[in-house]
Amino acid sequence: MSEPAPMQATLPQQAATDTVAPSAATGHAPLRRVVYVVSQFPCLHETFIAREIATLVSEGVDVRILSLKAPSPHPIQRESAPLLDRVRHPHLLGTIFGSLAVTLREPRQVLGSLAAIVADSWRHPVVAVKSLVSVLRGLEHVAWLRRFDPQLIHAHWATYPTTVAWVLGRVLHRPFSFTCHAHDIFIERQMLARKIDDSALAVTISHFNVDWLSSHATPRASDKLKVVHCGVDLDRNAWQPHNRSTATLLAVGRLDPIKGFATLIDALRLLRERGAHLHCRLIGSGPLDDELRQFAHDCGVADMIDFAGAQTQDVVRGSMNSATLFVLPSEVADDGNRDGIPVALMEAMASGCPVISTRVSGIPELIEDNRDGLLVPERDPEALADAIQQLLAEPELRARLAARARARIEHAFDARKEASRLHGYMAEVVHGR
Repeated sequence: MSEPAPMQATLPQQAATDTVAPSAATGHAPLRRVVYVVSQFPCLHETFIAREIATLVSEGVDVRILSLKAPSPHPIQRESAPLLDRVRHPHLLGTIFGSLAVTLREPRQVLGSLAAIVADSWRHPVVAVKSLVSVLRGLEHVAWLRRFDPQLIHAHWATYPTTVAWVLGRVLHRPFSFTCHAHDIFIERQMLARKIDDSALAVTISHFNVDWLSSHATPRASDKLKVVHCGVDLDRNAWQPHNRSTATLLAVGRLDPIKGFATLIDALRLLRERGAHLHCRLIGSGPLDDELRQFAHDCGVADMIDFAGAQTQDVVRGSMNSATLFVLPSEVADDGNRDGIPVALMEAMASGCPVISTRVSGIPELIEDNRDGLLVPERDPEALADAIQQLLAEPELRARLAARARARIEHAFDARKEASRLHGYMAEVVHGR
């Protein structure tokens, strides 16, 4: 992909063309050039970012991606593959010499930004070091960014990517924006109040997050934050309500405390004691892999569970299209971490697979109990076992919940519609409204 002309040559043209007719996608004057800062691209677990970028590209925005890490060794998801020629990754020599050149040219902005980061994070040395390294990796690309001339620098996750976007915005004198999700709000609140205050646009994925940030970060959050859901691609998550197995549970997610998979295993133990015959497929990898396998063995249900590990999106969709139920018993971890609104839940709902989850974080904004799915209290294996048993025994209820769930996704969690709404918000701030 060819690079645009240098910034100095593009600014007069930009000023002359920013008043053209609004784009059909957003109703605003066109947004032309955006840079996304992400932790890693491509990334197996963040296909929602790829879908969002792909929508902006389809609506005429030239999006480039700064990945703060080297590519993941996992298979490249179908959503990410078309975007690979838009990605720039860090290189050690480039990081060293590129960041040094920028510091010599813009010492006040760079050193002032680094001082602010250290002042915020010095009590957490690991966070401080990671933040500084991330910033240097971002500064590596400043010469290229000046040529590309982004109208907006956007980051996903309010931690290191947004720190980099904040610094690049200061160095390049360009507005920055970010989307915050879950752990970057509840656990790692790195300069979060300042980032919200300084941003041209702050976005989050649930109204629950807006209320939480208003109470825990800054009162300005309630006025500043926009809610844009992480939706699903309805074309690739086709409606498949029929030809499902009669007793297969599916669970998808990182093997992390917030997903509540230990509660699921305990619920399976109760169901076995009640005489239920079923099978559970658990797709995902993570730090609790060995611990969950051992717990399943201790509970006497290891033979009921297929620990399938991390899988591509196509494999996940195939499992969603055949499972009887989708179960994700999310919970608040001991350190306060929790889910936002899990994309896997949305994908299951879109596919026609009835869902069971919990009343944690933004999940009740996605699922109304007994309308779009069933919700049970967190960390309650007996309630979870009851809900699983009920849905397995009532095919009419499964059908009703599945149909309502699909309608809910189409109405409020369509990835293209949500990305188009974000496009509109971006255009507003770029063009000064």
